[in-house]
Amino acid sequence: MKFVHRSKAVINSRTARAAAVLLVAAVGAWLGIFLSGTVRAQIGPVETGMSLRPAWNGETVVDASPLGTLTFRTHDAPLRLRITLENIDQDRAKALIEDPRLADRLPGLIESDLLDGVRALVIRSLLCAGAGALIAVLMVFRRPRVAFAGLLAAAVGLAATGALAALTFRPSSLVEPRYSGLIAAAPSLVGSAESIVSRFESYRSQLTKLVTNVSKLYDTVSTLPLYDTNPRTIRVLHISDIHINPIAWNVVRSLKDQFGVDMIIDTGDISDHGTKAENKFVDEIGRLGVPYVYVRGNHDSMTTQKAVEKQKNSVVLDNTTETVAGLKIYGLGDPRFTPDKSVATDSDPAVLSQFARSHLGQVGSPDVIAVHDPDVGKGFSGVAPLILAGHTHARKTTLLPSGTRLLVQGSTGGAGLRALEHAQPTPVQASVLYFDRETKRMQAWDDITLGGLGEQSVYIQRHVEPDPQRMISPEPANAPSPTGPVTGTPTPTTGQPLWHQGQSSPMLQRSPTEGDRES
Repeated sequence: MKFVHRSKAVINSRTARAAAVLLVAAVGAWLGIFLSGTVRAQIGPVETGMSLRPAWNGETVVDASPLGTLTFRTHDAPLRLRITLENIDQDRAKALIEDPRLADRLPGLIESDLLDGVRALVIRSLLCAGAGALIAVLMVFRRPRVAFAGLLAAAVGLAATGALAALTFRPSSLVEPRYSGLIAAAPSLVGSAESIVSRFESYRSQLTKLVTNVSKLYDTVSTLPLYDTNPRTIRVLHISDIHINPIAWNVVRSLKDQFGVDMIIDTGDISDHGTKAENKFVDEIGRLGVPYVYVRGNHDSMTTQKAVEKQKNSVVLDNTTETVAGLKIYGLGDPRFTPDKSVATDSDPAVLSQFARSHLGQVGSPDVIAVHDPDVGKGFSGVAPLILAGHTHARKTTLLPSGTRLLVQGSTGGAGLRALEHAQPTPVQASVLYFDRETKRMQAWDDITLGGLGEQSVYIQRHVEPDPQRMISPEPANAPSPTGPVTGTPTPTTGQPLWHQGQSSPMLQRSPTEGDRES
């Protein structure tokens, strides 16, 4: 019996010792990678610095300081590859950009240079990690045999990490970067949505575009270029829930100019209390110089809607359809007027959507549907490829079972004065949507997020629509049907709203929801 206890004690001691060796080796390897420094590499006309660091999320970061950074979720291994653009050979960059023969060679040149740089970085990191593991174990246990065992364990762990990175590498991630930095530089760094969609499988061309765009930006850093317009793309700026925050107009103007948008769609709550005194705020619409499509929100009164209608460039939709910049857009104003949360509301979103669809039966399927409340928007599932909404002050996208995509925008006004009610400021959010001019389908979209009050951050996330030409069909038969009392059979007249503020439709009865009380 004593022999058995002694054997178990020995085994436990060896297990604990082995675990301690592994832990010390891992810490040493981590320190070795951290202290491995930066590898200099010439990638095309750009002089770069490459470094590899342990990280919780596998990603590749391209630092184009002072313009900003691009982040790509390229792999799943716990390593972060950082590439810093340190200098530009202006003569070589200009020659590559202007000479088509040299430009054709650029993809292969960039790929070859990048692989050489990454290879040198991996070799250095492995050597430093191995040295770190060996030295750490030797310093702690002071036995060469144990130190070599720790080195072997570190080598196995590093090999497994490298294999995981290689197996999970996603070339397609290069077309969906996350940008942070100067908002004026974002369109040029992120690239053209049209070219990204048309060359989705060719990541080499994306590397080319990244380098050439950065070259152009460094060459003209004092006068950053505007977004290079493409005649085959319709660009739409989607905003919502400004809540009379004057900062929003600065953001809207900047995004309109830098991204070269063809129109703006505002999904409501431009006002806060819908009073006549607030009407002066909407005068800025007439100075934007592009069509401004607007649907009323639950904080906008009919007085607000009429003030928007008077503005140059405005297109107010209230159970009406208009073709703007080549897109057929149906809009439906929110029937509620609830700046005072103690006032009972009188509209069931599901019944409202069902009621309004009768108008669409007369004009045909639109390309885009604009509403304020996402719950109302869901009632149009299967009617159009894209539904735009706001109201919740939280950005969200959902692909509904019918194939319709519902894009809910955050607050472009940072929730107005409500931003002061929370510990963290509400971010200012907007999106640029890219539509094919021929098919009228959305190809990609950029989600833009600016820090709220007191913050200076800017983030842009590119999304590519995986199947722009997907079939749009009615919801499955087993989808829940709207419930609630419905009386009468009114038929909406084209061009007329379904209701007027201060009037209750006999077929729409509802009480406030939690979302109403918060938005």
